[in-house]
Order: sequence, then structure tokens, then C-alpha cells
Amino acid sequence: MLDQDLLKELVKRKLIDENQAKRILSDADLAKKSAEELLYERRILDEVAVARIKSELTNAPYKKVDIDSISPDILKLIPRQTSTTYRVIPLVFDKSKNLLIVGMLRPDDVRAQEALKFIAKQQGISLGVYLITPSDFNAVWRRYAPYKSEVEAALQEISNLPDEEKAVSLEEGGSITDAPIIKIVASTLSQAVEMGASDIHIEPQRSRIRIRFRIDGELKEMVSLPISLAQPVVSRVKVLARLKLDEIRIPQDGRFRTILFGRDIDYRVATFPTPSGEKVAIRVLDPTSGLKGFDNIGLIDYNSNILEAAIKKPYGMILLSGPTGSGKTTTLYAIMQKLNKESVNVVSLEDPVEYFIDGVNQSHVRSEIGYTFASGLRQILRQDPDIIMVGEIRDSETAGLAINAALTGHVVLSTIHTNNSIGVIPRLIDLGVPPFLLSSSLNLMIAQRLVLKLCPECKVEYKAPAEIEEIIEQTISSMPSEVRGTIKYKAPFKLYRAEPKNDCKVCSGKGTAGRVALFEMFKMTRELGDLIGGSFTEGKLFDEAKRQGIVVLRADGVIKALDGIISIEEVIKETT
Repeated sequence: MLDQDLLKELVKRKLIDENQAKRILSDADLAKKSAEELLYERRILDEVAVARIKSELTNAPYKKVDIDSISPDILKLIPRQTSTTYRVIPLVFDKSKNLLIVGMLRPDDVRAQEALKFIAKQQGISLGVYLITPSDFNAVWRRYAPYKSEVEAALQEISNLPDEEKAVSLEEGGSITDAPIIKIVASTLSQAVEMGASDIHIEPQRSRIRIRFRIDGELKEMVSLPISLAQPVVSRVKVLARLKLDEIRIPQDGRFRTILFGRDIDYRVATFPTPSGEKVAIRVLDPTSGLKGFDNIGLIDYNSNILEAAIKKPYGMILLSGPTGSGKTTTLYAIMQKLNKESVNVVSLEDPVEYFIDGVNQSHVRSEIGYTFASGLRQILRQDPDIIMVGEIRDSETAGLAINAALTGHVVLSTIHTNNSIGVIPRLIDLGVPPFLLSSSLNLMIAQRLVLKLCPECKVEYKAPAEIEEIIEQTISSMPSEVRGTIKYKAPFKLYRAEPKNDCKVCSGKGTAGRVALFEMFKMTRELGDLIGGSFTEGKLFDEAKRQGIVVLRADGVIKALDGIISIEEVIKETT
């Protein structure tokens, strides 16, 4: 009920409209989450503004948390597990009044209230409750046991064991002496999720084992362990992923799932033999960072309208292009969630399934047993699909089947590797697709890149240098008039760059917070169809794209840079 009351109040105050509220409720139901969680995850509204309104609805006063004032002694008053389970943290303990002030994300949670009453009775103290924001909760929660401290404690535990007990069991379940290794691996997995890492690399070197996280596209070393722990740590990961422990000569793939911070997290594991031992790469599949709504993937209004028009068509193909790690799969999932309704049958072929979406029939191809994109696509057509998602078009057989599916009344979504949206057409022809079929089957070609977003707290404004100003003016002049008219900035242009603050609670001193996509959309038109049917060059394709009003990747980036979302240097680097 609180979710509905909160959304009604937000609509009443014109912070969101009724359509947004209905969509949030529907998505929350699909994702098995609260509507409030989606508001925060998708950053639709400032969380402080939401918290203040929620405070009025629950009669729990809102409090901005002073992180530095919370000592380790205060944290001990509420166990870490209780804090995680019930989303509650201790804030202040007034000894004179024997009063513990706590912060809660959901003061209306009856189970959390009962748990707090039990703790208060057990310790003989009184309780006071404040409503806090998720950012403040996470910042305090990280102080319970910093990652490096947990690892150091586990290493100390190992060093204190008698030599004969330091060998670690390789059997599932293990023995009591496995506990420190289990703690190291568990802490690593948890920390990766907490920091928003997309990948974990466990890498044996000559004299040590290095653990690195990929955060916002860049690898960062988190901790270094003695080389003697390489085999036990890798074996623990292999046990979790149900891989063969005695096979160290060839790569292996597996996955496992766990629940962290109240949500399902999937880990995809790949081992790789090296002279120093097995290297392990773990892809962290966190739905809160990998699954995004259609309205939150970074589309400007102009491109959003183009994409919405394309997905409303009853049949045809939408292809996304870009290098590995450019966010193509995230965009595909956002489109699938938009199309996912009770009245349609959505079926996907993926390698592998990265995120599970309620209502979508997802299948994992396995080329080692002959279940490929091509063979799977033949079977999908017998499943009475309305919408088909194929993870990647990488060969002529898959390309031909996908084109035929689009021609026979299906919406087909897929990815293909090209440098830009214009390159999709020659790539398909190179894969053996007859040119005359493309005009009837292709609806939209999209290229995209991911760039780092500036931290809103650490970014600073500056005047654009002359050479950058020239690039911006040339880019704006090449935009379609409909887009130029929406740009409210004029020379001399103001841009933004990161000046990281060590104490920043948003980016932890990095200067950037997450990534956003740049998009380029090339529509199929009658003129383009005629062009493809005859002899054409890439130059002629570009002329047609310009005629129809394409916003190229750099133009999309310049718009976002002028809005202060990203730096102009990132735009130039990714679109050169």
C-alpha cells in the first residue's frame, strides 16, 4: 500500500506523471520489487525528495546521515546480518538516555520493527527511528567490515593454523579449516556487487595472486594474496560453479547464483590455464545495474521517438551494433522489457542468458552440443513467437534465418559487429543476405558506445577551449534542424570535467559515477531501399543517413556533454 500511496503523492505533486506511475508499478510487479526501489535504481527522482515525501506518509522523520560520526562501537549495537536483512543501521547512542537512534529504509516494515524490538529488549535500551536514503544506508553499511579488513582477518586466521591444518579440502562442503578461504571468496563476491563491478579477475602471478575488479569499464586492483592461496581460492570458486576440480589443463565455464542485499545476483565463471595456475574471470550479473528500463538507457528525445516508432511496427528487424562491452545487450533487454506484455510471446536465444526477465522465454545456446543460434532459431519459429531476440548474428546461416523470420511477421531483435549504424547493411550483404530482402525486413539500425558519466557532486564547469568550441560548432551544424532547435546552449560553450573529491559519497573519489550510452540510429526508408537495390557505396549510404536526419554518435555525445552528463574528452575519444 505504501508504494501506491507514494506514487499517488508523487503524481499529485507533479514530480512524475500518471503514465510513469503505472509503468513503475507494472515493472515493479514484473521485477518482484517495490516501486520505491525502482524509483531509486532508475534515478527517476532525487532520493532525498522521495524520502521527504515518504517521511510524511509514514510519520517517520527524515534524517541526513553524518557518516563520519558513526563509530565502530555504535555499529556493534546492531549485528551486520540484522542490518543487511532488515535494512537498518545504528546512527547515535545516547548513553544518558540509554537511547539508540537507528536509520531505516522502510520504517513501515513490520518484520524489521519486531527485530529491532527484540534487540532493544535484549540490550535493555530504548529506540528512536529515522527514515534515511539508500545512499546513506549503503555508505554506513560499508563501514561494518571493509573488504581489505575482512581479507586481512581471514589471512591472519590462516596464519594461526598449525601447518598440518593449512591444507584446504577440495570436497564440496569442505572442512572447518576451509572457513578462511570461504570468507575471502564470499567477501570478494559481496564487495564486487557493492562497488558495482561488472567483472572479477582472480589472477595467479609468479609471487602472488591478484584480485581485480572492472568498474565502469576499467580494471582496478583490490587486494593481493599469497601465491600459496591461488589453488584454494580458485578451487572454492570452482566448487560454487560446479566445475571439475581435477581439470586444470583446459578452460571451463559455469555459473552460480546467490542472494545479496535482498536481490538475486548471478555470477558467470570462466577459468583459463596459465603457467602460474588457473586464472578465473567472474562476470557479475546484478539486475539493478544491468537491467534498465526503456526510459533509462540514455536516449535523447529525438532518438527515443525513432526507436519507439520502430518497435511499434508489427514485424521487422532492429539491429544493434558496436564493439564488445558497448552496452548492446543492456539496450536489447530494455527493448524486450518494453515489448514484454501478456498478449505477446517473447522468445530469446542468448549466449549465455545474462539476466532473467519474468514473462520472457529465454534459452541458452550451447554450440558444443550443436545447439547454435542458427539451429535454435529454426526451433523458435515452431514456438509461435511474436518477438524474437537473437543474441548475435555472426554467420550467414543465422543472418538468413533472422531475415526470413522478420519477413514472416515477427519482430526480430539482435546485435551485429560493425563500426557504425551505416555499416550494418554492407555487413549483412557480406554475410550473404540478398540486398533486395533488406528493405522489406530491416526497420532500424542502431550503433552505440558507452562513456563514463561525470559524478554530479564532483563535476566543475569550465569554458570550452577554442579548438573544442570549433568541434562543437561543427557538430551542431551537422545535426538535423529538429535537434538543433532543442539545444539551448550557445558559444562560448560551458563544459564540465571531473575534479574528484576524496570524501565524495557518490563516486568515492573517482570523479565518475557509472556510464551512459551514445546512440546513432539509421532508419530504413523507401529511398534507402532503392539505394540498396542498385549499386551503392558507403558514401551514398551516409548521404541518405544525412538526408533522413541522423544524429551520429559524436552529435549525441556533444548534446550530453553540453548537458553536463559526460566530458567532451570522453566523446572525442569514443567517436574519433
